[in-house]
Amino acid sequence: MSNEPSPAAPSPAGPGHPASTRPAHPRHAASLILWRQSAGGTVEVLMGLRAAGHRFMPNRLVFPGGRVDLADRTAPAATELRADTRAALERRAPPRLARALAIAAARELEEETGLRLGGALPTLDRLDYLCRAVTPARSPIRFNARFLVAPAEAAEGSLSGSGELERLDWLLLEGVLALPVAPITARVLNEFREWLAMPETARATRPLIWFRGRENRLQEAAA
Repeated sequence: MSNEPSPAAPSPAGPGHPASTRPAHPRHAASLILWRQSAGGTVEVLMGLRAAGHRFMPNRLVFPGGRVDLADRTAPAATELRADTRAALERRAPPRLARALAIAAARELEEETGLRLGGALPTLDRLDYLCRAVTPARSPIRFNARFLVAPAEAAEGSLSGSGELERLDWLLLEGVLALPVAPITARVLNEFREWLAMPETARATRPLIWFRGRENRLQEAAA
């Protein structure tokens, strides 16, 4: 499933009915940064190119991801979220939605890349929380996207995917910013680089960050 929106209801705009100027409501979405490290310490991330025909971020390299489906709220899993990841997701989502975001990240990984997070059912305990980003209000297509992280060894299968992402490949973290990525993707990649540089014991307690538009990097306030 892609980040493409569902068809919108017809606008009542017409004589005496001016089109609404209210911002579009951001849809809940999740993306997964799957990463691996070579023996020499080089880090690679899995990304693919969104086709030119997509309305949202065409011709841009992105992580596997998409909006939360209704079925994600009740889908089974082999293992559940760790307490720290669950708490981070629940900072701005009720428990059922928080879990659905993790399920959506695993589902989109399989649909778009052919890789499964775990076996037949996803292993949610391999997920770490990175950050959140909300599409600017001026955009006609908006998402409230959570970015999750998992190591490559947590995934099974071979790269194939549904065709929604073209040129699926493992890209060098240090070189990907020179490629066609959106500004928000570049900021998430920088956040991921900082996360990698932290001791593992410090990652679960770091301040939670969210991005609002292109300029604002904000600390997530406690619920």
